[in-house]
Amino acid sequence: MKILYLIPARGGSKGIPKKNIKEIAGIPLIGYTIKAAKEVADSIDICVSTDSEEIAEVAKSFGVEIPFLRPAEISSDFATNEQVIMHALNFYRDRGVTYDFVVVLQPTSPLRTGTHIQEALTLIKEDSELIVSVKETDSNPYYVLFEEDKKGVLCKVKTGVFTRRQECPIVYELNGAIYVINAARIREKGYQKLNMSKYLMDKRNSIDIDDLIDFSLAEILLSQKPDAQNN
Repeated sequence: MKILYLIPARGGSKGIPKKNIKEIAGIPLIGYTIKAAKEVADSIDICVSTDSEEIAEVAKSFGVEIPFLRPAEISSDFATNEQVIMHALNFYRDRGVTYDFVVVLQPTSPLRTGTHIQEALTLIKEDSELIVSVKETDSNPYYVLFEEDKKGVLCKVKTGVFTRRQECPIVYELNGAIYVINAARIREKGYQKLNMSKYLMDKRNSIDIDDLIDFSLAEILLSQKPDAQNN
């Protein structure tokens, strides 16, 4: 089974300027994901897809090659992950390299490790189309999530009568850390129609950096000594 490890890292971050290469606990953010990928794969099968020369240079400093700079038409705020994935798969296919699966690793998950990636890969079955990393959600729709109706009344997103959160059905939330995608199936069906199965991660390692609060929390956790992480 041949696997491409794809790290999408465009340069146009709005919330945190230059987020993908901003240092966190002394290392550029993207470095954590490259290091995790190198724990399970050879550099030749790791692809950093970026439109930024600056990000490309930082990625190279971690021992991976940058096979291309991503075209502008799939580097805007409106570009989809599927476009980025297909661009990478087609790039390699045109050069005679065909991958069975692509593992998408977003740089915004610095606490995801090679062990997590390897565990997700063990879940691949013959009929696997999409394995996504998840965590148990803190915002259970049976208990704390509401939508406002036309009269301004708050109504539960999911109906059910529960007096304690612990009684609610378990609901999972994508954490953005790992996507294991069947290359043939995404070509046939498109990403949105792929059947999903889960790889469960804990809350600590599921941190996804979207803003400065997430960034600060991740920096605290990454700066902890190993003994403190296990307490």
